[in-house]
Amino acid sequence: MYDLLSIEVLTLLFFGLLFVFIMLGVPLAFVLGGLSIVFLYFEQGPIAFYLIASKMWDLMETSSLIAIPLYVFMALLLERSGVAHDLYRMMHLWWGGLRGGLAIGTVGICTIFAAMSGVSGAAVVTMGTIALPQMLKRGYDKRLALGAINAGGGWGILIPPSILMVLYALITEVSVGKLFAAGVFPGLLLFVLVSLYIGIRCWFQPHLGPSLPEEERADWAEKINALKAIFLPVFIIFIVLGAIFGGFATVTEAAAVGVFGALVASAVNRKLSWKVISEASLRTFRLTTVITWIVFAAHAYSMAYTAMGAEEFITHLTAQIPGGKWGALAFMMLVLLMLGMVLDPVGIMLITLPVFLPLVAAHGFDPVWFGILFVIMMEIGYMTPPFGFNLFYLRSVAPPEVTMKDIYWSVGPYTLVELSGLLIIVIFPTIALWLPNYLFS
Repeated sequence: MYDLLSIEVLTLLFFGLLFVFIMLGVPLAFVLGGLSIVFLYFEQGPIAFYLIASKMWDLMETSSLIAIPLYVFMALLLERSGVAHDLYRMMHLWWGGLRGGLAIGTVGICTIFAAMSGVSGAAVVTMGTIALPQMLKRGYDKRLALGAINAGGGWGILIPPSILMVLYALITEVSVGKLFAAGVFPGLLLFVLVSLYIGIRCWFQPHLGPSLPEEERADWAEKINALKAIFLPVFIIFIVLGAIFGGFATVTEAAAVGVFGALVASAVNRKLSWKVISEASLRTFRLTTVITWIVFAAHAYSMAYTAMGAEEFITHLTAQIPGGKWGALAFMMLVLLMLGMVLDPVGIMLITLPVFLPLVAAHGFDPVWFGILFVIMMEIGYMTPPFGFNLFYLRSVAPPEVTMKDIYWSVGPYTLVELSGLLIIVIFPTIALWLPNYLFS
């Protein structure tokens, strides 16, 4: 019976069951792993179990995976280091006098956090805790403020260092250093676009982001004194990215350097204690365990779909799409957008990349440039309903008056802004490729 089913029917069944079980609340790792075993068994027989075990063993021997718990640990330390509080006070003093200034300052802090942590949740949770109550207290529109934090938090996987880029490099065998370099200017582009959106909208609709009253604005002495808050973040960014781009350390080694920087920042701010280290270590263990099981299960899921003839099916399907290589690229981006609404980015990566990479090569796209487009789509997936991770991170720290409906509705305009940034990078690929070509030529 299984052999008589076409690849189209198998694809519908394979992904349909995936969505059904996710909607039922079954953990993603169990869904991916369970469906993989069932479908592989009917495709390959009992040998499927050995194939999956062999794949897992090969994955466990990948040394680059060590970077994941290190970057997670660094992000968790930075949450408790006091760096974010100092940064927000500095942004509050410098930007508060402008319409929408607190929201623009918040996305600026998210950009700095992205360059320090490598994960999405750190900036979302931190700014949701610190900045969101302050913006609401100052009369900011809830959806404007929520969307700013949601969008800015996602840049943690685009601006280097990035855990997702490490995983992309493992699968595609491209240089992690080139990927990191390629993410710098696209990340800054998105920051500029989101800031322009907030500033322009608040200029025409002042009630959405009112400026601070004259009596609450800082004088120049206070502003200059507040700039010292930038020293520790710049120190961490410099030692991490400087070690990588300078050729002094691999990505994994630079992650350890970043942990050292986070420890120094905590110590300087007198936040370093055994309790902080133990709590961060325990949370790192939990998060890394979840990530690892999802990676293992998604590898098995990808292998099962490939065994069913996925590559040939997707290639044939893409060939039918009008528009040549640009039509194929638009199709891949649309698939990523749809999957990003319901699946974990790591799972999407391991499901789609084995299918998409032959298309990328066939159409002559640069895999580093495509990697940036891929990561931006995953970032949009983090912020879009119904299952975007940032939505739930934000809900967990938002004040009681903020509802899930507010968080969902806040996403729309910022998603359009990020898609506009994606289109700019498609039209002008040099934005992503100039720096890696310059540093690694």
